Amino acid sequence: MTLLIRNASILAMDKRNGTTPFSGDMLIANGTIAAIGPELALPANAREIDGRGKLLMPGLINAHLHSSETFFKGRYQHMPLEIWMLYAYPLLMKGPISSRLLYLRSLLVAMESLKAGVTTIVDDFFDPPGFDLDRLRLVFDAYDDAGIRANISHCVIDKHVFDTMPYLRDTIPAALQAEVQGPSITPDAYMDYCADVFASQHGRSDRLGFMISASAPQRCSIEMMQACTELAIEKSVPYHTHILETKTQAVTGTEFYGKSLIRYMHDLGLLSANTTIAHSIWVSNEDMELMGAADCSIAHNAISNLKLGSGIAPIRRLLDAGVNVGLGTDGLCSNDTARIFDVMRFAALLHGVATPETDRWVSASDVLRSATIAGARTAMLDKVTGSLEVGKRADVVMIDLGGYDYMPMNELDHHLVYCENGSGIRMVIVNGEITVEDGKLLTINEEDIFAELRELLPAYMKDHAELERLNARFEPYMREMYRRATLQDVGMNRYQGDLPLWPGQNSVVGR
Repeated sequence: MTLLIRNASILAMDKRNGTTPFSGDMLIANGTIAAIGPELALPANAREIDGRGKLLMPGLINAHLHSSETFFKGRYQHMPLEIWMLYAYPLLMKGPISSRLLYLRSLLVAMESLKAGVTTIVDDFFDPPGFDLDRLRLVFDAYDDAGIRANISHCVIDKHVFDTMPYLRDTIPAALQAEVQGPSITPDAYMDYCADVFASQHGRSDRLGFMISASAPQRCSIEMMQACTELAIEKSVPYHTHILETKTQAVTGTEFYGKSLIRYMHDLGLLSANTTIAHSIWVSNEDMELMGAADCSIAHNAISNLKLGSGIAPIRRLLDAGVNVGLGTDGLCSNDTARIFDVMRFAALLHGVATPETDRWVSASDVLRSATIAGARTAMLDKVTGSLEVGKRADVVMIDLGGYDYMPMNELDHHLVYCENGSGIRMVIVNGEITVEDGKLLTINEEDIFAELRELLPAYMKDHAELERLNARFEPYMREMYRRATLQDVGMNRYQGDLPLWPGQNSVVGR
């Protein structure tokens, strides 16, 4: 497909122009941006598109997503991470989701993402209890069919869940603990599995890649994390992980290792430019320095962090420390949409309460960078996408500037961050192919997919409700662990407001 878009406003997000728009034409050919400039010649067989009154900007990057949560949107609230996981990721299961629903679940999140202007997703896929290449291939198939760009992992955990949080072994009755089996995957077996994925799936359709994900330092053995880090560096892909999302995890580092989880990773040599950390909320000044020195990235999940009550990440200080910051939705039952425009607005507004020093507030231009080129960097795709530059893949969103969100027009970056919610999107292009035009998804028949989901989901959701009842037996013990952990003084506060943590006072560490 060859496209020539004429007389558009262009927000390139490159080093030269940043968030300053300019006018011109864009030629897209063979999947790439072939030319940007005034009055470009129309090639033979090209489709000419009138860009007057329209904005061309880079496709948005969702730097952290769990597709496995897609069917649970609108289901949970008032649950911190450690309680919420009992239900979104049940300890006791009755087998994995069916192959057809696995495909449809992945397809649904890709469809929603594309219509919201997200051209690249980073899916930290989780599919307990095993590692089955045929099942992972279904995720790749779905993203291939939808036409989206994606980095896809198959997240690994090799520690028993009761050994990943403090106090649980002493709190949960032995008979209840015995009902939960631990993982059986070994580092060697996971490396063999990853080799098969790289050989068969990595690079599919010039849009789909495999990345390495060891879930979190407290959830994985040293041997597993070292093997994963080495493989990620060898393959030039991200090492995607979760660190210090909650106060419980801040306590976990001290309880288990006598140090923060970031210091633990650093001392093991596991922080590098390949490392992308989801969340990074309960990080200390030293943690931020170590992350910046290692050229790490984070995925800032502003909405998910609020819904799960995890806290507010110190984004300005992370940026000042040299940490690259992208934006993520997280899974769709802790957000509960795939819209990065929503995350942009929250991220821009949220950090104004961090300090009265206004020049240190996170700006609209900071947020646009995180949603585009810096987000691409978290996925190690910044040479491929994230900005509109000649030679890069053509991942482009066209927005109509004639609507309410832009009347009157003042500062474009402010409009995109504080006003736009995706309703102005008129076209989405991925890898040079039009995937969305005038609100219609062109790659998938939405009505057919919705009809099939309406037929299949009731039985699945009924089964999941039974799992929720089964796993609810663990909730009192998880809540006691959560209460004990959050009472600890970890030397920082990432909660908002002046309510006491619990009735009474904070206690000192260890009490």
